[in-house]
Amino acid sequence: MAKGMREIKRQIKSTQNTKQITKAMEMVSAAKLRRSQLAAEAARPYADKLKEVVASIAAGTKGVKHPMLQNREVKKTGYLVITSDRGLAGGYNANVLRKVVNEINEKHKSKDEYTIFVIGRKGRDFFSKRNMPISEEVTGLPDSVQFSDIKSIAAKAVQYFEEGLYDQLFLVYNQFKNAITQIPTVKRLLPLEDVTGKTAAAYEYEPSPEGVLEVLLPKYAETLIYSAVLEGKASEFGARMTAMNSATKNATKMISTYTLAYNRARQASITQEISEIVAGANASS
Repeated sequence: MAKGMREIKRQIKSTQNTKQITKAMEMVSAAKLRRSQLAAEAARPYADKLKEVVASIAAGTKGVKHPMLQNREVKKTGYLVITSDRGLAGGYNANVLRKVVNEINEKHKSKDEYTIFVIGRKGRDFFSKRNMPISEEVTGLPDSVQFSDIKSIAAKAVQYFEEGLYDQLFLVYNQFKNAITQIPTVKRLLPLEDVTGKTAAAYEYEPSPEGVLEVLLPKYAETLIYSAVLEGKASEFGARMTAMNSATKNATKMISTYTLAYNRARQASITQEISEIVAGANASS
């Protein structure tokens, strides 16, 4: 009986230590979530203004053509998948990876029909184990992501499309709604299809509308990728905060269960000792 009680006490102590860790991780994730939300919100005005300028050029100038605005026959597709470097974030990575795998299985019959750009160690390891074609990868992003951290992979994803290495590029990431809800999203990035607008006045562009678009369109696409990364970071911290909150609650329930089992075992031990004392007293009398 004593051995069983010692084992229960060890389980209680171990669960209490785990609870302290999960509670600390929940609080840290909550603080990082707030910063990530602010960063995502701060990036939106720049992307919106850039889209407005591009739409103004496209609407105010006739005959403007650019490879990033033109649909072409789809022979190969690119996927830019955003995951995290660490786990303990509930279904954050599993949901987005399941989403992209389902998308690939539905649209492609062989590995020659698609290529993958991946951000995050979890995604990199997942695709590597399955021998899926990875063109570029970025891991080890800081919690406060700067554009320079993802500039290389964003630029190459856009460059490869312009060079005709694939005919479509999709963003796959978790869209942030709130700390509890993150929506796995597949969004077509290239060719750009939502760059439309109206302009009330005609403008002249130097050196030419095509020259301006040549600079702005890649920047706009890269900005959309950066915005998706910020959304992904906010989603990651929201998912981790929720997961750690659930883990803390589960640990509390387990401690209550172990404590109850310990008290019962202790009560049974005391009862047995009393019974033995009484039996010994009766035998000696």
